[in-house]
Amino acid sequence: MGLKYIEPIKSIILLLLVIMSITFTFSIWTYSPHLEPIGELPTVDISIGERLQIKDIIKPYKLTIQYEDGLKGTTDLQDIEKVTNEMSRWKISQLTLVDNEMNREKFKSFLEQPNQYTLYFHGQVPLPVYDEILTIEETDVPEKTFDYIVVTWDPKNIGFDVHFINREAGSHYEGKVVAKELLQSYQTIVTEGQGFPEYEQLQLNEPVYIALPSEGIQMKKRTFYQEEISPTRFRDALFNDPYAVRRTQVGSNIEEFGDDHALMTVHTDTKTLNFVHPAAESREMISATELLLGVFDSINEHGGWTDQFRYTYMNPYSRYVKFQLFSNGYPVYSDNSGLTTEITQTFGEGRVFHYIRPYYTLDGPFTDEDYTMPSGTAVAQMLMESDKLDFKMVEEITVGYYMTYDAERRIFIMEPSWYYLFKGDWIRFSPESLGGDQIGLE
Repeated sequence: MGLKYIEPIKSIILLLLVIMSITFTFSIWTYSPHLEPIGELPTVDISIGERLQIKDIIKPYKLTIQYEDGLKGTTDLQDIEKVTNEMSRWKISQLTLVDNEMNREKFKSFLEQPNQYTLYFHGQVPLPVYDEILTIEETDVPEKTFDYIVVTWDPKNIGFDVHFINREAGSHYEGKVVAKELLQSYQTIVTEGQGFPEYEQLQLNEPVYIALPSEGIQMKKRTFYQEEISPTRFRDALFNDPYAVRRTQVGSNIEEFGDDHALMTVHTDTKTLNFVHPAAESREMISATELLLGVFDSINEHGGWTDQFRYTYMNPYSRYVKFQLFSNGYPVYSDNSGLTTEITQTFGEGRVFHYIRPYYTLDGPFTDEDYTMPSGTAVAQMLMESDKLDFKMVEEITVGYYMTYDAERRIFIMEPSWYYLFKGDWIRFSPESLGGDQIGLE
């Protein structure tokens, strides 16, 4: 009798085992344990200074307005920004190429025409980049650069046309201004511009247009305390793995930070650092737009704008870009004794290849003394009368600051000075020698 039920019992037990196995397997597949969330790993903040927008580093240094009855102009920061801020509300349509061979004679003649104003830029500005400041309503903005913006107006119908001119390449593009409040723009720029200082165009036999103030300029002689940023912060920002970087003292005033891929040399006497990443080097030509934006983004990434810097020069062939220190709207140059007032970068393959910059910062100013500069026309007259200078090679004359460093007191002294552009170099005007200090563009 017992043997009769053995096989059914075995079958039931086997079925139960199979069901239990299936249930257990399913439980393993669907099991999701409740885990306490793991705290986020701390991130390293590599931001050193400010992060800026393109409009903060691309600005004109001078504005002249040609009326029918005279010439006005200004280098005052607030006056110029009032004009550019008004223009930022515009849109430019129907951008067309007017001339691709605008020689020096045509350029001079164009700037002499009445009912227009001119914005002067230190460096060649790519149109696609400036589109972020002054909107250009074109699907494909041409990959061209300019260093002058000339805005013409119609005094009868209150309308504006904008001209982008590259003096060196001879290209001239024109566009129509579209704005809701053209009358307001006319009042803000044209009418209020009548109150700017009197300017005078130099009467030269050469095809060169130079407009200068006919009266003295009021500026400030400035003094700043010297502050500095620890080079280790640049180490953290520039090296892929800051913890793998070795620090070496190689001289009384020189330190090196390096790993197997890059080297940063720090000059502690002049507060300058020199970073190079050899593997990133590229010799391929790059578009002006890609170059400027690439360098700007690489500096912005670590907040490298530790003082007021502006874009002033670019060479797409060597992939080199320069930003000049500015103070109160004027460029600041040094005495070439190792003290740099520039940020320069050679852009590599998708990242920085060579980067030179100061790591000092300006604290203050703690003194601002009134200073009266001689008129621009008086300076030009002395330059023209000098037998040490071929004035025909002078392209521009403007004001800036000459900065020296007092190491004992740890202060920077900025003295207002006139500078003239001669064969690509900004040279400080010196009545004594008329030679001055050359500021190379590279």
